[in-house]
Amino acid sequence: MSMRSRAQEASWPPPSAPVTAVRRRRRLRTTLGRVLAFVAVCLGAIVILAPVAWMLSTSVKTLDQTLTFPPIWVPHTLRLENYPNALTALPFSTFARNSAIVSISILVGEVLTNSFVAFGFARLRGPGRKALFLLVLSTMLIPFPVLVIPQYVLFKNLGWIDTFLPLIVPPWFGSAFLIFLMRQFYMTIPRELDEAAEIDGCGYFSIYLRIVLPLSKPALASVAIFSFTYNWNDYLAPLIYLNSQGNYTLPLGLAFFNGRTGTMVPWHQLMAASLVTVLPCVLLFFFAQRFFIQGIVVSGVKG
Repeated sequence: MSMRSRAQEASWPPPSAPVTAVRRRRRLRTTLGRVLAFVAVCLGAIVILAPVAWMLSTSVKTLDQTLTFPPIWVPHTLRLENYPNALTALPFSTFARNSAIVSISILVGEVLTNSFVAFGFARLRGPGRKALFLLVLSTMLIPFPVLVIPQYVLFKNLGWIDTFLPLIVPPWFGSAFLIFLMRQFYMTIPRELDEAAEIDGCGYFSIYLRIVLPLSKPALASVAIFSFTYNWNDYLAPLIYLNSQGNYTLPLGLAFFNGRTGTMVPWHQLMAASLVTVLPCVLLFFFAQRFFIQGIVVSGVKG
């Protein structure tokens, strides 16, 4: 028997009209759902990217063009000199160095401490482990303004005001959100690997260092991106603890740039400086987005 005749017999009897109509309706609903999802994603992207596009457009305009109405999205002449003029109006190189010192120091501390604490909550068994983990998570409910005054008094008595220590030291003691993120990822790693390592004579620290950490690169990348982005853009904590201009970070530098004159704000130069300021965060996410997305997705799979 030929292949054609076999295919004809397999498709016999032909599907009835009601079944065919149901399949068509299902395909139509699936296609319509995909189209609506695509439209929703496009609209969301437009809403998110519109301020970025306006910032880019403003950074290459003259000051007069930034205030015209209706607004001009694409100026006839690109004023690229706004970038060097903005970055030399204040010591932005010093601000960038300070931001890098603070952000990288905090990143190293948060990756080390949060991954280690999360390993204990995910792998060690003991009485009160879940209650202690819930207690750690409950610290996320405490707003930062409640802690400002006692922390400021403490750091003032330690002589840490107008230094980077109030910004760097506290994150080294862990973050509830990052601990939760790392713990959720550790829960997806099979415990059989731990048991096999214990048979070979590994202790808990060796299991953490040689088995769990090498398998947790997506989660570690997510923690690093969260940490660097937040601390690079943090404005409130440096505003409270830093006084001298030589210790300013980039957010404080931008705020000082905004109010350094009593006349009209140079919006074109401010937008140029802001674009350069956010560039490290954009580049970091661009190069690590694969690990970041994988870490976020896997961390939410298992509770």
